[in-house]
Amino acid sequence: MRIAIVNANCRKVGGVETYLEAAIRGISAAGHEAAFFCEVNGSGRQPIQMPADSPVWCASEIGPKPALQALRAWRPDLIYAHGLSDPALEAETQRIAPAAFFAHGYYGACISGEKTTRLPHSEPCGRRFGWPCVLHFYPHRCGGLNPLTMWSDFQRQSRRLQLMRNYRVTITASEHMRSEYLRQGFPPETVRTIPLPVTTPERSGSPQERALPEVNPALGQTSPWRLLFVGRMESLKGASLLLEVLPRVASLLGVPIRLTLAGDGRERAKLEAKAIELRSHASRLEISFTGWLEHENLVAAYRDSDLLVMPSLWPEPFGLVGIEAGMFSLPVAAFAVGGIPEWLKEGVNGHLAPGDAPAPEGLATAIADCLRDRQEYDRLRSGALTVAKQFTLANHMRQLLRVFETVVAPCDQTAPDERSARQ
Repeated sequence: MRIAIVNANCRKVGGVETYLEAAIRGISAAGHEAAFFCEVNGSGRQPIQMPADSPVWCASEIGPKPALQALRAWRPDLIYAHGLSDPALEAETQRIAPAAFFAHGYYGACISGEKTTRLPHSEPCGRRFGWPCVLHFYPHRCGGLNPLTMWSDFQRQSRRLQLMRNYRVTITASEHMRSEYLRQGFPPETVRTIPLPVTTPERSGSPQERALPEVNPALGQTSPWRLLFVGRMESLKGASLLLEVLPRVASLLGVPIRLTLAGDGRERAKLEAKAIELRSHASRLEISFTGWLEHENLVAAYRDSDLLVMPSLWPEPFGLVGIEAGMFSLPVAAFAVGGIPEWLKEGVNGHLAPGDAPAPEGLATAIADCLRDRQEYDRLRSGALTVAKQFTLANHMRQLLRVFETVVAPCDQTAPDERSARQ
């Protein structure tokens, strides 16, 4: 089978591209051919690794028409799409071959793409996308305040939703996201859930091997619990709320807290200023910012932490970082929003705080519940690794290729001579 990957970027700018690199390896290992079509070739990040004989076409480099012509000339059996910024270009790719779309986010389902209202407080939105969203956009502060941007975004998302109905299958990483597209009126048989895989092979040792905080008889206090945040530093990722609850967590546990924030974003300067203020009033808090971490450094951060905290206020489509942390026996504390409760099992691999609406008190309690009892903590660490092992690339590819077969089957049945010619 010839499978053409369609994505906005051909460099690893985020989790989507990291996933695509792993999926391309799986496609090649299964004996299929892969090609890559993208809009832009960004700078500053590593390119997605492709098999040596796999073509890559970039619309911004050779032009949209030549790129589309090259893709068409390659004669793919299937388009595996992950979203483009230009709806017109996306529509052209759909005309080339039967197509499956992986909805990594709220593509065509929300004006802002965040699926969250901010007034009177931040909480997930369950509204079906449509023109009433325009009426609710400003009263509930669903996004920015520029009306031209809001209208442009609404039109683009409306166009995306129309395009999504042309895909033979829409794939989601969680049942939460599947229900979102069923709410948009998609036929149930056209929306499939295939959880994302963990692509990090390294695993920590047994739970007993991690050094835990010990009481220091001389000082009469314990060493700190080590918390980790990994993600974009944007308001709905909840890093500010996490900083806010740290003094409460330290009080509940009666020990110092060391928080490492790995990531970057528009809120970073504000978060750093807030951290300085917190430290000036709370001597038991240690807070550091690392910026974005490459793979090896992120692995080191997982190994040097006791708990991953995911304070997301928006409904995360999946939350893969929590499962990745589980490969290092790292439990998770998070709000019960979006797809997170589908892999974060209460009392198994961490603890959940109520997500409707997310509140500081709930998050502080969830963090403390993960750490206050040594036996409970060891059990959560074992559960984190057990859960993470379920999300393998092999399992993902087995389900994905089965879906691909259903997508191309009608075409194969009607054009056997053409299929033989490609082989």
